[in-house]
Amino acid sequence: MTKAYTEYLWFNTKNRRELIKITEKVQEAVKKSGIKEGLCLVSAMHLTASVFIQDDEEGLHEDIWQWLEKLAPFKSDYKHHLTGEDNADAHLKNLLTHLQVVVPVTEGKLDLGPWQEIFYAEYDGQRPKRVVIKILGI
Repeated sequence: MTKAYTEYLWFNTKNRRELIKITEKVQEAVKKSGIKEGLCLVSAMHLTASVFIQDDEEGLHEDIWQWLEKLAPFKSDYKHHLTGEDNADAHLKNLLTHLQVVVPVTEGKLDLGPWQEIFYAEYDGQRPKRVVIKILGI
């Protein structure tokens, strides 16, 4: 019989933009779920943040930030800012890096590749935000 388990991670970053490795927290949720075979969805519940899988290497992290800033720079003349907001670039960065990931669960563990880690990327932080972890399986 298929089981489901849900857990939330809360973030309130010190900086407006941060990258936080959450692999261990997601694996803890998988363990708590008791699910041995299935799928684990990890999804940012805000459109100015992302969850993605990538290598945990500081130089690559800097490259990612530079790439995102090049493609979706922080600037004042976005149409979205006419609403009183100042975070249009954060919405665009979310589109580039995705809202969520799905990871296989095999033998009760996240089935990630050798260099793969799960990250929460914050593009408009300094306020409470959450990520949902939904695990489905047997």
